[in-house]
Amino acid sequence: MTSPPPSATCRRTRRELVAAAECVLFDFDGPLAGLFGHYRAHEVARVLRRRLDEWGLTPALKDPDNPLQVLRDTSKAYRGTVWSHQVAELQRLLTAEEVRAADSAVPTEHASELVFWLVARGSKVAVTTNNSVEAANVYLARMGLSPFFGAHVHGRPADPELLKPDPFCLREALRTTGARAENCLMIGDSGDDCTAARAAGVTFLGYARNEAKRLELEIAGAEHITDALVHLFEEDQQM
Repeated sequence: MTSPPPSATCRRTRRELVAAAECVLFDFDGPLAGLFGHYRAHEVARVLRRRLDEWGLTPALKDPDNPLQVLRDTSKAYRGTVWSHQVAELQRLLTAEEVRAADSAVPTEHASELVFWLVARGSKVAVTTNNSVEAANVYLARMGLSPFFGAHVHGRPADPELLKPDPFCLREALRTTGARAENCLMIGDSGDDCTAARAAGVTFLGYARNEAKRLELEIAGAEHITDALVHLFEEDQQM
């Protein structure tokens, strides 16, 4: 079932949320770019699983085609065991694959324009992602966006237990930007993003590029959802 197009009132509401934010926290894969647009996520997950096979490790995997879930499940399975050090090696392998993918990541439509618009208004911007800082920085440099984000790129921590939905990376962004949670907005495309934003006390705006993402965000309790980033600043474009 296709949702009706958003009304002008809904667009203004979402735009006002963005315009009022002292700092906007972007998830990386989705709201800024399709990290695995040309380099499929399931292929990366296969690389990780192959390495696990080489080590003789067989963790129970909730989603064997999701590289982040493979990392998370491996960490959980071997935490506190003699194999726990392998998690750091798996992290490094995943980071290398993400950096490789970032060279061909597909820009999300109107994401760069939204960043330019926010910075021109005086807003701070930051990245809060479960992907690696290295991959996000490769993409931002490629798109000429690095000067806007500076040191405010917060990615996957050493401990996979702190991946979103844990709010760790959001709290790091609040710390480095000096912004107050109640004055910030996060733009994310997953239920974990929504949960992390709620835990950090940050207003959340969901980006749903398809119906499956919209349903995921609605189930997570997202109150504000957009299917196109241009809705967040289009009125200024038309002036």
